Amino acid sequence: MVAGMYEQAAGLAALAAVYPPALLIAAVYLGSVSPRRMTLLFLVGAVLMTVVSGVVILVALRAGGLSLPADRTPRYGLRLGLGILAIVVTAYLTMRERRRQRDGPAAPGKPGLISRLAAQPRPRTAVAAGVLLFAPGVGFVAAVQVIATARAGPVATAGALVLVVAIDVAFAWLPLAVHLIAPDRTTRVLTAVNHWLGAHGRILLIGAIAAIGVILVVDGAIGLA
Repeated sequence: MVAGMYEQAAGLAALAAVYPPALLIAAVYLGSVSPRRMTLLFLVGAVLMTVVSGVVILVALRAGGLSLPADRTPRYGLRLGLGILAIVVTAYLTMRERRRQRDGPAAPGKPGLISRLAAQPRPRTAVAAGVLLFAPGVGFVAAVQVIATARAGPVATAGALVLVVAIDVAFAWLPLAVHLIAPDRTTRVLTAVNHWLGAHGRILLIGAIAAIGVILVVDGAIGLA
């Protein structure tokens, strides 16, 4: 039971972690005047958001009794609902991407909030960027609900939540960790990766959300059946 909880939660968290904008912002901070400090502050914001939101979601679901054997139907109904939501989001993003490809590049306009935060790296804006970019999405909520609805003790629950948080913010801490070992090589690789993400990042994100949706719909439907 506990091993299955860890596997499911980690798998969903890994899909949720596929968020190209986070890697792009991490690369911007690693190219700043104080690369390690700014990226560390970005990581602080990311961890703060994921830990707080994870605990809130966990407590709310546990308070609703979804970890109890008698609440099997609501538990799997929640997973099915999250899966349907993920598929709806996938459809919306797919339509936007097709429209973007059909219409071509949009006319230059006012940059978005995240772009403005990253344009002039400062400690407070780095933390804010981490908080905003790592607001909980469907994949993260799905990973936490796997933990919340499992009949696991406090230690196993806390360990699974820590694992989910660590995986979810991987695009914030992995670049920093690699940069500490090989700064020059990391900068070159991130530059190349960011060029690739600029062309394929949206498709990658849509694919990850679609995978989350399919997994949750199938799991929820089987559980309800």
